[in-house]
Amino acid sequence: MYAVIRAGGKQYRVQEKETVVLERHDGEVGDEITLGEVLLVGGDEPKIGSPLVDGAKVTATIVKQGKGKKIHGFTYVKVKNEQRHYGHRQHETHVRIEKIEA
Repeated sequence: MYAVIRAGGKQYRVQEKETVVLERHDGEVGDEITLGEVLLVGGDEPKIGSPLVDGAKVTATIVKQGKGKKIHGFTYVKVKNEQRHYGHRQHETHVRIEKIEA
């Protein structure tokens, strides 16, 4: 069984016992969170929501909180001889999908 969920403005296809990297969620390592925005539940009898599947939820456990890979940016204006370098690391949460209920 698999599900398509919406978290942090993005959609993810998840299965049980799978680890997924999501946008930052509040909580400590080991906490259990519920991802309630289930758009589709697949398997033998697929259920498609409009937009959400009624009564469906995905339970997950937080495995790791941290930052992602650093992204480097560089801007340059030739006429003014102006340049700027910047970096960014996105906060992310690693979760393990425990249970999909439909």
